[in-house]
Amino acid sequence: MATIAATTPRTQATARRRTFSARQIVGKALFWLLVVFIFLYTLFPFYWAVVSALKPPESIGQFPVNYWPTTIDWSSLQYVFENQGFLLSLRNSVIISVSTVLIALTLGAFAAYAMGRMRFRGKNFTLYLILSMTMFPQIAILGALFQTIRRLNLYNTMPALIVTYLTFTLPFTVWVLSNFFKAMPGELEESALVDGSTPFQAFYKILLPLAMPGLITTGLLAFIAAWNEFLFALTFTSTGDFRARTVQPAIASFSGRSQFEEPWGPVMAASVVVTVPLVVLVLIFQRKILGGLTAGAVKG
Repeated sequence: MATIAATTPRTQATARRRTFSARQIVGKALFWLLVVFIFLYTLFPFYWAVVSALKPPESIGQFPVNYWPTTIDWSSLQYVFENQGFLLSLRNSVIISVSTVLIALTLGAFAAYAMGRMRFRGKNFTLYLILSMTMFPQIAILGALFQTIRRLNLYNTMPALIVTYLTFTLPFTVWVLSNFFKAMPGELEESALVDGSTPFQAFYKILLPLAMPGLITTGLLAFIAAWNEFLFALTFTSTGDFRARTVQPAIASFSGRSQFEEPWGPVMAASVVVTVPLVVLVLIFQRKILGGLTAGAVKG
């Protein structure tokens, strides 16, 4: 009886360890299944666009679906790179997106410095008012913007798109960068002023370089928003005129070989072409983006 009583606790402990190990294995298996599901869910649309761009156009709508092309057809990519309208719209997208980011970062940095470092009445109200500008859907302000663009004779010009894109990139930039400047220690600015620097010199020589992760993060997000914008680009430019039309409405205007045919091959090929620069930018600045997303959350 003593032997049985002595071994019973050990047996129970062993059973608990086995149960705990089984729970760990099941938990890890479920975790990795979730990771694989999210990975496939997020990457499959881009993979399908690449596969469709490399398929013969007549095989895209075939059933059963072939998830891997048996033959590589470059005709869709060739159509895209030989399309002068698409190439002009691609150039316009680069100019407009880069200009929007530069203006948003320049104006946003000054405004964010004032919101984050200076004290004045109504600062919180002003900051939340700026944030509220990002809550309006684009369609809500489309009519007013269209009348303004018409009165200023900016219709079908690049400045029209740059000005309208600032309506959603500039408030976002000010809101994010103000948190970066607010989180910086006040001793940095005070020591610069004691050493003889002016407030402006302390801003652009000390505080602005420290906010570089935030500038890169907000600039990249603003670039992606301007690059992918469709509604304003479609409304404020003329169809068939590529002086200011960007790449998104240009892709939507692709025509098939007949009236009832959708050119899915060229559309997918063009989508891949305009997505690759964004992927490359994210890969280049991924460390800065990670630092920018976390730095503003830590109080200095």
